[in-house]
Amino acid sequence: MPYKDSLKGGKIITDWRPEIEEFWHGGGKQAANRNLWISIPALLLAFAVWMVWSTVIVRLPDIGFTFDQNQLFWLAALPGLSGATLRIFYSFMVPIFGGRRWTAISTATLLIPALWMGFAVQDTSTSYSVFVIIALLCGLGGGNFASSMSNISFFYPKAKQGTALGLNAGLGNLGVSVMQFVIPNVILFGVFGALAGGPQITAAGKALYLQNAGFIWVPFIILVSIVAWFGMNDISSAKASFKDQAIIFKRKHNWIMCILYMATFGSFIGFSAAFPMLIKNSFPHIDALLVAFLGPLVGALFRPFGGWIADKLGGARVTFWNYIVMVLAVLAVMYFLPSATHEGNFIGYFISFMVLFITTGIGNGSTFRMIPVIFRSMHERLSPEKIGQEDLFIEIRKESAAVVGFTSAIAAYGAFFVPKMFGSSLGVNGTFIALIVFYVLCIALTWWYYSRADAEYHC
Repeated sequence: MPYKDSLKGGKIITDWRPEIEEFWHGGGKQAANRNLWISIPALLLAFAVWMVWSTVIVRLPDIGFTFDQNQLFWLAALPGLSGATLRIFYSFMVPIFGGRRWTAISTATLLIPALWMGFAVQDTSTSYSVFVIIALLCGLGGGNFASSMSNISFFYPKAKQGTALGLNAGLGNLGVSVMQFVIPNVILFGVFGALAGGPQITAAGKALYLQNAGFIWVPFIILVSIVAWFGMNDISSAKASFKDQAIIFKRKHNWIMCILYMATFGSFIGFSAAFPMLIKNSFPHIDALLVAFLGPLVGALFRPFGGWIADKLGGARVTFWNYIVMVLAVLAVMYFLPSATHEGNFIGYFISFMVLFITTGIGNGSTFRMIPVIFRSMHERLSPEKIGQEDLFIEIRKESAAVVGFTSAIAAYGAFFVPKMFGSSLGVNGTFIALIVFYVLCIALTWWYYSRADAEYHC
């Protein structure tokens, strides 16, 4: 195993050639997997902090905060706005600072909103503007996804990127459902004793420890930050300036993939943020926090499956049919909603929404499988004389990683726009109709550019 000594955790790897079988099986695979399995819990924590307001806003009125529905939807949406904007910058950070350094530092920054939230919710005189700032800071967790996916894409050969990125993103996305499951339980008792403050008493006389929604993540953030610093690697060949990476803005397929990924991940994260309030408003007799976590859960669990099946069948084929099912699922959700003519059916609504979450997860995995294939094919057409050369592999990995990060940044705006659309004058049905139109556009783009017989890039 000639490569193992240079591939230990905490080091800069100066020789990284995952496309070469001897290197991959001589230590490269073990190093890649170690970085992946440290990246996953770091990303899970990032998603938990990013989406924490989707659960907290449901309880704020119970403990004496007098914010209206519009203000509460804003608190759920603002982390999406800041997180998506930060992703634009984070998507270029790994080649500049290194994956190990940036993962450790960016994970540690999650302590800021987690701690501040824990203190702020204990005082009902805390102003709405303070909560707005904390919600925006929770976007630090959203930013981490772009750098995490960019980093992991460097470690794996093309044939295994769909599965690896699917695992990183899918299990990382579990942070949303883990958070939506954990918080309703940990706010019921004093997890940290007197150290974290006393309970808030609801109008019904029930004691809640809403500060635990922030404090519960603190020890895990500290632990994972330390493990990332000492256990992950930086890859020297992944180094690139922003100027080097900015070539992606001239690539047509970068922008097309932004649109396609917006339909899948933008829907996933947007629905995740809005789902508890959607249930509460449409079916007020249902305790939304008991079931809302299941949507992000199934979406996250099916993301690795989307990457795996795309590796087997082709990303474009899986993505194309997945969008069609998404349209049908939205129509089913609309059918089971309460209206002026019928009371609605929560079971049908919930099952339809679960199918919708599943398709967002599958589509997340399949679209990310498409990116490295598209850009490898593009570079091989542009430089046929370099096919098989290591410098071409490095160039492809750098550009694919930048596109992976940037598309995730654009798609993350779904975490802002989807909740705001539901809370706007469009209303629930108007928002779903707008999403159907968008999904149909994505069906057309996928078929024209990547799926039809004479498509520009079959992937």
